[in-house]
Amino acid sequence: MSDTMWGGRFDLPMDHLVQEFNATILIEKRVTPFSIIGSTAHVHMLAAQKILTEEEAAEILRGLDAVRLEVEDGRFVFDVADEDIQMAIERRVTEIVGPVGGKMHTARSRNDQAQLDVRLYTRHAVEEIIKTIRELQKAVIAKAEQYMGAMFPGYTHFQTGQPILFSHWMMAYFWMLERDIGRFEDAYKRLNVCPLGAAAMAGTDFPIDREMTAREMGFSGPSENSVDTIGDRDHLIEMDSAAAICMMHLSRLCEEIVLFTSQDIHFFDLSDDFCTGSSIMPNKKNPDIAEKIRGKAGRVFGNLQAMLTMMKGLPLAFNTDMSEDKEPTFDSVDTLYMSLRILTPMLTKMTINPDITRAGAGRGYSNATDLADYLARKGIPFRQAHHIVGRIVNYCLKHGKDLETMTLDEYRQFSDVIGEDVYGCIKLEACVAARRSFGGTAPERVAEQIARAKARLNVTHCGV
Repeated sequence: MSDTMWGGRFDLPMDHLVQEFNATILIEKRVTPFSIIGSTAHVHMLAAQKILTEEEAAEILRGLDAVRLEVEDGRFVFDVADEDIQMAIERRVTEIVGPVGGKMHTARSRNDQAQLDVRLYTRHAVEEIIKTIRELQKAVIAKAEQYMGAMFPGYTHFQTGQPILFSHWMMAYFWMLERDIGRFEDAYKRLNVCPLGAAAMAGTDFPIDREMTAREMGFSGPSENSVDTIGDRDHLIEMDSAAAICMMHLSRLCEEIVLFTSQDIHFFDLSDDFCTGSSIMPNKKNPDIAEKIRGKAGRVFGNLQAMLTMMKGLPLAFNTDMSEDKEPTFDSVDTLYMSLRILTPMLTKMTINPDITRAGAGRGYSNATDLADYLARKGIPFRQAHHIVGRIVNYCLKHGKDLETMTLDEYRQFSDVIGEDVYGCIKLEACVAARRSFGGTAPERVAEQIARAKARLNVTHCGV
């Protein structure tokens, strides 16, 4: 006969390989405090509904508190024989307070209990990730303000397009991160419903009060449909999706840091304590941490794909496939959280080389669009102006010139509307200052953008 908590129906004990293969407890260690919170709220409700006596509830709560202290002190034993953290806690409570400990499982199943524990953990993880994103956003703003006047090349196709302010480039990442916060917030809203009371999948015949437990644990309310509740992993898929998109943004920033710290470009310098060297080439200073974050993005993408693949063909409601939900999500949380934490000080200590970035901003005829706009303001249709400037650039390429060193006579070979005032329009500072449209790179617009970004830092999100 099986000696497990569910073994009454079985003649044979579980094979030891099956036991190890089936167990999730070692993965679930991090949800232990949340499982205790959930069980505590459940026992409070059972007592309030007279399903447990006050004395029984008090004993179980004493046992739960003792387990909580064991967990905090590192004395709690995580054993694969318990299968999962829910059974481990129940077993230990029963050892402490006696058979009454078994009554804590009244009117619930491991299905709704496991759902609850992971939702409580994931809600907490969202709150912590949002806080950490905010810290990176503060570093982005600080770096943008530190180098407010620095010119920078704006690229398309990684070819120089137009000159911009470095601060404008830097703030692009603030708004990417702001969208990430919005995605986590949105996921939080759907995550924040209480599954406790759905039981195995059909609800329970005990007179429970689901509103009470939802309220005690800070949920917006109980879930609506018990079958859907037990078969639902949308909240973890959304979590993994938001994490994957955020990691994609971090990877893009790290890719640019890797490019722009190379000796060939040298726009940025990383602090030594965020780089590594070579075991054979003593001259090397490698941006390994930025590369590592860039590489870890693919891992988080894979976690999302694993969750989608796991869920795509499952019938309602619970299937043991779903026990694979925690490992990819926990890994995505850990990977994103650590990436955010390490990228923040790395960015803070990174320095910019304004003279080099200005030279980069002036390469590639980045002021050609401004010359075309100058001709358009003189009354030439823009498409014709575009063609004229293309011919001028072609001339410069063949004669080793740039637009600033073209003589007025040379300019007039292409259009007689060009006058001395052209030189004031194609200086880099003038090109940047002219982009005054909302969201543009003109210094006053970037300053306004930073002010709006700072205001966003004070907005309260979820439980943060």
